Amino acid sequence: MAQIQENPLILVDGSSYLFRAFHAPPHLTNSKGEPTGAIYGVVNMLKSLVRQFDPSHMVVIFDAKGKTFRNDMFADYKANRPPMPDDLRSQIAPLHEIIRAMGLPLISIEGVEADDVIGTFARIATEQKRNVLISTGDKDMAQLVNEHVTLINTMTDTVLDPAGVTDKFGVPPELIIDYLALMGDKVDNIPGVDGCGPKTAVKWLDQFGSLTGVLENADSVKGKIGEKLRAALAHLPLSYELATIKLDVAVDADLEQLKIQDANCDELIKLYGVCEFRRWLAELLDSNPSASTPQGAIAPELESQEPAQSAIETDYETILTTEQLDTWLERLNSADLFAFDTETTSLDYMQAELVGMSFAVEAGKAAYLPIAHDYMGAPEQLDRDEVLQKIAPLLADETKAKVGQNLKYDKSVLARAGIQLNGIKYDTMLESYVFNSVATRHDMDSLALKYLGHKNISFEEIAGKGKNQLTFNQIELDKAAPYAAEDADITLRLHQVLWPKLEADAKLKSVFEEIELPLVNVLSDIERTGVEIDSAMLAKQSLEIGTRLEQLEKEAHELAQEPFNLSSPKQLQAILFEKQGLPVIKKTPKGAPSTAEEVLQELAHDYPLPKLIIEHRGLSKLKSTYTDKLPLMVDTHTQRVHTSYHQAITATGRLSSTDPNLQNIPIRTEEGRKIRQAFVAAKGYKIVAADYSQIELRIMAHLSQDKGLLNAFSQGLDVHSATAAEVFAVPVEEVTTDMRRKAKAVNFGLIYGMSAFGLARQLDVPRHEAQHYIDKYFERFPGVLDYMETTREKAAELGYVETHFGRRLYLPEIKARNGARRKAAERAAINAPMQGTAADIIKKAMITVNSWVKAQPDNTVRLLMQVHDELVFEIQQECVESYTQQICQLMSEAADLDVPLIAESDQGDNWDQAH
Repeated sequence: MAQIQENPLILVDGSSYLFRAFHAPPHLTNSKGEPTGAIYGVVNMLKSLVRQFDPSHMVVIFDAKGKTFRNDMFADYKANRPPMPDDLRSQIAPLHEIIRAMGLPLISIEGVEADDVIGTFARIATEQKRNVLISTGDKDMAQLVNEHVTLINTMTDTVLDPAGVTDKFGVPPELIIDYLALMGDKVDNIPGVDGCGPKTAVKWLDQFGSLTGVLENADSVKGKIGEKLRAALAHLPLSYELATIKLDVAVDADLEQLKIQDANCDELIKLYGVCEFRRWLAELLDSNPSASTPQGAIAPELESQEPAQSAIETDYETILTTEQLDTWLERLNSADLFAFDTETTSLDYMQAELVGMSFAVEAGKAAYLPIAHDYMGAPEQLDRDEVLQKIAPLLADETKAKVGQNLKYDKSVLARAGIQLNGIKYDTMLESYVFNSVATRHDMDSLALKYLGHKNISFEEIAGKGKNQLTFNQIELDKAAPYAAEDADITLRLHQVLWPKLEADAKLKSVFEEIELPLVNVLSDIERTGVEIDSAMLAKQSLEIGTRLEQLEKEAHELAQEPFNLSSPKQLQAILFEKQGLPVIKKTPKGAPSTAEEVLQELAHDYPLPKLIIEHRGLSKLKSTYTDKLPLMVDTHTQRVHTSYHQAITATGRLSSTDPNLQNIPIRTEEGRKIRQAFVAAKGYKIVAADYSQIELRIMAHLSQDKGLLNAFSQGLDVHSATAAEVFAVPVEEVTTDMRRKAKAVNFGLIYGMSAFGLARQLDVPRHEAQHYIDKYFERFPGVLDYMETTREKAAELGYVETHFGRRLYLPEIKARNGARRKAAERAAINAPMQGTAADIIKKAMITVNSWVKAQPDNTVRLLMQVHDELVFEIQQECVESYTQQICQLMSEAADLDVPLIAESDQGDNWDQAH
């Protein structure tokens, strides 16, 4: 690779990178739906350049608006280029602002292109014998390369000096213009020789020395290409001029003007805040703790709120004496509300040991109470048992209001220590989630940046990273105490910002108070109860899956006619697309053929190997995620598996679970059902699963008020058969199994915004037939079509949709200029109220049912799991019949819809039997 001289003048082709960044993923938007991906891409490249080369002088150069002198030379210059997309145009001004705020000179000159400005500066620097590095992806710039000028393409990590240009193009820099003129440029609409590619251009230039030599010897070139060359003789001189970069643009020849200046941190904080570049914002605040955080650092949808607080004075205390503890207990008992947080040895609530607690009663004033720091030389701390005995009544008191960040975790940790945490009045994670589920992540660090413009002390700062990371009990108090106290302080401050926003909207306040907050206690109970599994059964399943995987691998090698690693995307690309010549459906960001799941699904319709790969991937995932892993997750004390439920992850309100993920165990495959068989009842108990019947279709009937759907559900008809009868115009009793299958696909497909193409694929019918089914459906159920159209319109107008209970689901891309992203947002707008309402209903059912469970005699019934629309229980055998009836009744009463809400149940010795 070419050597880059130390401290070169860096000339950045801003326009080249702007277009490339715009078309490359990720296609980012902020929470207001404004595109930011191109800004991110260019700024990321600039930061990388500065980091890599540490230049003293650098300039970013962009094309100016309007025509250039080349349009005067040739009216059709760049005539084939489409107009700049609005999604790109809107990013130019904020990008320029950010670049200037970074302290980087920025130049744009009317009447010429960025190439010409770059060429002129390169010429001036060369005359001054100053080394230049041009950062670009434009091959035309190769004509500027000389002993002082080098090109770098940071996207491909390619560096070109004079020798590198010759290696890459086959001609030296001084012949690049000749080379470009002969080939022409379709993008810029520069005419060349029709049919002349790089090889032909190099051949002619090697033979005749230059474009002039080619023109002079055109008659000697034989064959069709010779005829095409002679036909181009008239316009090739013009092509040469159009391809020539201008070297005499009127610029200031003093290169000191291009010196990098100090960044304007306050302006960058504001601009990064508007774009919601949180990592960069955090880095800025971290390195500039005294920087002010103006209103622009707040998310756009919150622009009308009070300005974000800048760094406040903090008064943090470490409680090491009985007198201090008594003073704080008195303060906490007399407070209307206090923030509370725990520090522990683990993120696993079933393993975590309590190390300390922190409190705050007003912004900026907090305390940390350590009880188990045991590193060598740790100061004496108050006795753990005495502290817990003193503080337990306060924590258990329902009348003492507490606020925390993810208090479900703290409640579970304290429960293991024998302490009840009651009086959970607020939770900032849930306040943020209910206010806007998609505006940000809902962890404390993200919320502090977004709503307070404050960079928290990170855990890695005090504990280190990787395998040498300390657990909290090993961290020195002078580091641990400010970190812990800040957690309580920031929690209180976040609540003071977030709660007024929820309080101002009765619907959001209701979702928080009646659904999300009560669920904290329910989920803590479920998690700590856990579920019993049969490890021996899972071990047997792992062996069976392993045998099947070996068989699939053998079959794949036979189909490929050679051995290869089925888990290697690179090897799979070579087999599928190079050797077997399968059609390339989609490419990766780097331009390679994609082997993603959806691509293989598409190919599997017509080719055997992709179908086999899909099965292999699915079984490999089941083995690694469940049959191998679940036995390792059995808690040594309870002998049960304990999942973690997450309330603030999905946009729609659905719960998710991890370690293990109960939501992703497949139910439609034999292997998935076998895994469910390993979730077993304890001795003397049965597993009972109760789930809602066709809940999202019932919600669709309620929301759309379509008379046909309302009637079908009200009469207790099988809705898929009723739909089939309408779509196929036959009596219900004449509906065939195939008709019902197709109607079911239509019913669920429309909920999820499936197109006629998608439905055709699912049903394996021609597209026009699928479209006919959809048209017939809307003809028979016009209320559904009206609902969909009205929902799309309201979503575009408001920027959000709502569930039956008032949960607000924001759609940042509902007004996106990019058609594909806007369509996706419109599909989400239709589905989200149904999926979100279903999520709200199951949560309300959980709250009611859990209260009922607590009222039953001890250990006669346990709520074990929530998976999608299903609740799973462990019930004593003699109570199964009566309890199941009560559970289904309570679930059916969880919402008042205009159609019956029906919960159905089954029982067995394991989860699969009960489903």
